[in-house]
Amino acid sequence: MATLPVLPLTDDVLLPRMVTPVELDSATQAAVDAARTSGDKRLLAVPRIDGVYGPVGTVAVIEQVGRLPSGEPVAVIRGLHRARIGSGVAGPGAALWVESTEIEESPVTGKTRELARDYKALVRAQLQKRGAWQVIDAVERMTDPSEIADSSGYSPWMSLEQKRGLLDETDLTARLELLVTWIKEHQAEEEVSEKINSEVREGLEKTQRDFLLRQQLAAIRKELGEDEPEGAGDYRTRVQEADLPDNVREAAMREVGRLERASDASPESGWIRTWLDTVLEMPWTTRTDDNTDLDAARAVLDADHAGLDDVKDRILEYLAVRNRRAARGLHVVGGRGSGAVLALAGPPGVGKTSLGESVARALGRKFVRVSLGGIRDEAEIRGHRRTYVGALPGRIVRAIREAGSMNPVVLLDEVDKISAGYAGDPAAALLEVLDPAQNHTFRDHYLEVDLDLSDVLFLATANVVETIPGPLLDRMELVALDGYTEREKVSIARDHLWPRQLDRAGLTADDVTITDEALSLIAVEYTREAGVRQLERALAKVLRKVAVKSETINVDKSNLSDFLGRPRFFFESAERTAVPGVATGLAVTGAGGDVLFIEATAMPADSAGLTLTGQLGDVMKESAQIALSYLRSHGQATPLDGKRLHLHVPAGAVPKDGPSAGITMVTALASLASGRPVRPEVGMTGEVTLAGRVLPIGGVKQKLLAAHRAGLTEVIIPARNEPDLDDLPAEIREQLTIHALADVADVLKIALRPEETAVVAAA
Repeated sequence: MATLPVLPLTDDVLLPRMVTPVELDSATQAAVDAARTSGDKRLLAVPRIDGVYGPVGTVAVIEQVGRLPSGEPVAVIRGLHRARIGSGVAGPGAALWVESTEIEESPVTGKTRELARDYKALVRAQLQKRGAWQVIDAVERMTDPSEIADSSGYSPWMSLEQKRGLLDETDLTARLELLVTWIKEHQAEEEVSEKINSEVREGLEKTQRDFLLRQQLAAIRKELGEDEPEGAGDYRTRVQEADLPDNVREAAMREVGRLERASDASPESGWIRTWLDTVLEMPWTTRTDDNTDLDAARAVLDADHAGLDDVKDRILEYLAVRNRRAARGLHVVGGRGSGAVLALAGPPGVGKTSLGESVARALGRKFVRVSLGGIRDEAEIRGHRRTYVGALPGRIVRAIREAGSMNPVVLLDEVDKISAGYAGDPAAALLEVLDPAQNHTFRDHYLEVDLDLSDVLFLATANVVETIPGPLLDRMELVALDGYTEREKVSIARDHLWPRQLDRAGLTADDVTITDEALSLIAVEYTREAGVRQLERALAKVLRKVAVKSETINVDKSNLSDFLGRPRFFFESAERTAVPGVATGLAVTGAGGDVLFIEATAMPADSAGLTLTGQLGDVMKESAQIALSYLRSHGQATPLDGKRLHLHVPAGAVPKDGPSAGITMVTALASLASGRPVRPEVGMTGEVTLAGRVLPIGGVKQKLLAAHRAGLTEVIIPARNEPDLDDLPAEIREQLTIHALADVADVLKIALRPEETAVVAAA
């Protein structure tokens, strides 16, 4: 047992037979000074990791004390043997003195020598990779297994924890086993790292080589004056073999030349390839032959849709004109104004969208639908510039590509629901698309070549015409789909809706039947709409309830309420107009025509005036003022003088506006003043002037259909709207008595009950 000063090593581990320099600070300087004064210059070098001393240290001797070239003091020490640290003792100087016990080296066995040879061979291979031949010679001269093991302290790839583990391991065989395992793991990691670095280096070299070769190839082609690439799948061959118009082929060949000169690593080459693929996928010269049989086309349209004669007639006219031109040899595919643009406007559920598919089938053309609802970006129509990442052609070009022909039927759905955004106005971009005088040279921002759209049949659908910009509406031929009559709804339900819902419910005609009377009641008392969407939902509800039952069921008037509950709609005109001051008007909403009750009352007050409620717009408020002024100027409002008037238009939660309620307001106020109730079977619509003239309004057909659905039998319309009656179905005209009047006085004569029914006006 020896008493030695402790030399702490913070970032190194000293193994026996190692020689290493130690920079001197306050702690290490004290240990070196204590060792030099002791005579034998020995000290105990102990690794200190995270402030904790290890249990085993190395007895070392100071070989030399001096300074580094930078001027820092340093001591060179040489390890002698391992020693176990004991308890601390007092000693001279500021150094820490401890008792140490020398650890005897374990005996050398055959396994020890074998492990030493293996480790020596692995170290030799490791040093050969680095070319450290002098170190290899030094290792070769080592014969002692202990010396071979402790020489690992010089290895740069070993961590401090590994070196400390070697120092603490007193068994030589176990020490060599650890070293063999660690060096094999290190060599395996080096091989993986070298492989990755080699692959990266080879990839970089290949990219540089390819770039240089392409530059040389481009220079050679430029000198030879030719641009002929080689390879089986080149774009030049595809463009030459494709059936393209001359202007498109010329533009494509220019892009092919740019592609051949560009590097594969350049982003531009990707853009060019995508553009060429898009151009080659377009059906530039592909067209379908139109159906020339007008009777067959009419049969297809009639089979798919009941009613809608205006649209069917317009499609047949389009076919007839093309047949006439073809018979005279004037048929020219494409060119200015040879296509058609129709706008189908009407309430929801009347079959605008499905009509597009029927038109395509009747014409024998491809059909593609383009949904425009919610579009706010002009590039959705015209496409994006190719310089943008992820650029695409516009929806029109994509629709032509999807159809696979240059003369499809393109349905522009919900054209009234596009709006301008920060990226432009899509409606403005549609101006060129839907103009028969311009769309033969439509230019998409992505393609940048002329595209002939003149032979495309465009069908646009809209619920509200007023929200379509004027210039865009002017380019389309407007066809109004105002709704179905009760008879048409029953026919549609019987021929289309009922079979479809039977199939969806998993039922057959043997499981359930329904009478026409029940269908009529569903249309009148449960849905009351312009279209048939709610009617189809009601039929689906009936069939779902039938599917629960096991027996065969016949749905008729007697059991209809078992499936749909009590009716939702009633003929309430008689009840509402039973008292003076209430008149029945007709209005048009986004869902079609509807009846509108206008109520007026009078009450004593300190000051006369007119109160208006019901969320009325400015135009409708002005109509109420005009109505009251007309009655007062003609002496018909005398009983209301000095009273506070209140005019209300239910339903109060629904905004309302427009001038067409003018004569209805006059009638309601005249009824209040005279005490004569309004006839319950009469509905009316029309704008009124201060002179008492009845001016024309819009939506006559929808309003008359709504009057018929509401159970009214007489309708008053402006005289100048009488030509609109030609669009009214004959069955509705037979069931309605229509008065076309030009003066409000005539309106009041018809609308008010006889004078003997008058009651005293509100006092």
